[in-house]
Amino acid sequence: MKRISALVLALMMVLSLAACGSSTDSTADTTESSTESSTEETDTTEEEADAVEEEADTAEEADAAEEEADVVEEETDTTETNVDLSGTVSTNGSTSMEKVMSILIEAFEEQYPDVTVTYDATGSGAGITAATEGSADIGLASRNLKDEETGLTAYVVAIDGIAVIINPSNGVEDLTLEQIAGLFNGTITNWSEVGGEDMEVAVIGREAGSGTRDGFESVVGVEDECVYDQELTSTGSVITAVAQNQYAIGYASLSEAAEDDSVKVISVDGVEATEETVKDGSYAIQRNFNMVVSDSATLSDAAQAFLDFCLSPEVADYIAQAGAIQP
Repeated sequence: MKRISALVLALMMVLSLAACGSSTDSTADTTESSTESSTEETDTTEEEADAVEEEADTAEEADAAEEEADVVEEETDTTETNVDLSGTVSTNGSTSMEKVMSILIEAFEEQYPDVTVTYDATGSGAGITAATEGSADIGLASRNLKDEETGLTAYVVAIDGIAVIINPSNGVEDLTLEQIAGLFNGTITNWSEVGGEDMEVAVIGREAGSGTRDGFESVVGVEDECVYDQELTSTGSVITAVAQNQYAIGYASLSEAAEDDSVKVISVDGVEATEETVKDGSYAIQRNFNMVVSDSATLSDAAQAFLDFCLSPEVADYIAQAGAIQP
């Protein structure tokens, strides 16, 4: 009887252990299944995050593309507006304004490819006459209008200094306005009288009607008093003549003379001729570059656009490139 009870007890213990094992396995399986499910959910979340990020990138690219398209459209609209303007604009006058005009014309024609601007370098007097008579849309004068030149409006495009130039072999470095006046009106005839060597003075200047001549003579105070050995028809010719004559003195547009090593630019009353001293007014010999139009004429759309362009703030850099200063 005791053996039977022992066997029954043993059997019960075996069954109990088996049940425990089954429960442990079940728990392990459940845990493993839960872990796998969590991993799958994490993977899904990462994939969703990547997808959201890709959508965000795509949205940013789309916005950037849209902005770029807007810019292109604006540029296209501007080009179309400029192309609508066409025709020819004639300008005539000051030879001293050649560098300024060349740069302004090139810049304008880049913006308005269907407009052609012509420039005839005939001198300030001829330019004012052309504007008065209507043979040019715009006259160019490197001097201000005289009292008798009525029915015209002059627009200051740039300010230019007039340099007093001598031969590089001449040791003189500075002259007063009074000494310059004496050298040009003939009351001083030898360089030794102004600190130079014993050499006769050769006076080189521009022809009657030249804006540079008029500007120089009016500032120095020698209008109709100058005694010239040579009267030449362009700034370049004056520079060349002074460069070839060791006794010579002349005047030329600062924008051209300052860049030419064949002549020496002297200071006036102790002030060097530079862009800065012209702009601040400390250099005495300077003049305006003017665009002149007739009050009785109606400019074409192209001519008006060119005048407006030359007077706008956007051309300051172009004028500076030409060695002049925007007023």
